[in-house]
Amino acid sequence: MQRLVVFNNVTLDGYFSGTDGDISWAKGHQDAEFKAFAAENAKGGGVLVFGRITYELMMSYWPTPEAAKNDPVVAERMNNLPKVVFSRTLDKASWNNTKLMKGDLAAEIRNMKEGPGEDMVILGSGSIVSQLAQEGFDR
Repeated sequence: MQRLVVFNNVTLDGYFSGTDGDISWAKGHQDAEFKAFAAENAKGGGVLVFGRITYELMMSYWPTPEAAKNDPVVAERMNNLPKVVFSRTLDKASWNNTKLMKGDLAAEIRNMKEGPGEDMVILGSGSIVSQLAQEGFDR
């Protein structure tokens, strides 16, 4: 059975973002220690899981020359690992190696967990984390 892991920045009082969705407070990507931590963790495999908003944010950066220059290890993994994006509004997922899922989030994740393969990692996507926690995925 695959594990479902969350990799997120959260404030001490439990928030993913500001009231307007702002995440500028999460400046870890500029810190050398955090960059080394992210590069080390990026060496693993697995499936990256996103909601639409985080997917669009990640897709706007990781395939760029700037990402390859600033974070070559992370950029390579982000662009080549299999990805799943859950969205009711997207018509297609154009980022390399991405599958668009429109079905029931909890049911789809349960099916994925039962299948073969490496662990799944939710990056960002606070609404997905919240929905799965409400479905009992916090155990």
